[in-house]
Amino acid sequence: MCLHQPPCPAADTAERDTAHIVASHPEQGWSLLCNGIVRFDDTGELLPDGRIVAPFRTAGAAA
Repeated sequence: MCLHQPPCPAADTAERDTAHIVASHPEQGWSLLCNGIVRFDDTGELLPDGRIVAPFRTAGAAA
C-alpha cells in the first residue's frame, strides 16, 4: 500500500505508528496511515486485519 521510499513500516511491526498519514479527520478524531492503520486521537488503533489495539495513556495524561 505504501509508495514512500523507503517504505513505511508494515502494520504488524513495532514501528507501525511512524507511517505517513494519508487521510486526516481531526474533527472526527482519527487518521488513516499509509500502512492501513486507523489511528484514533485517544491512541487506540484499528489494524488492517480488523484487530484492535487498545488506547494507552501515560501517567501524566490524567493530570
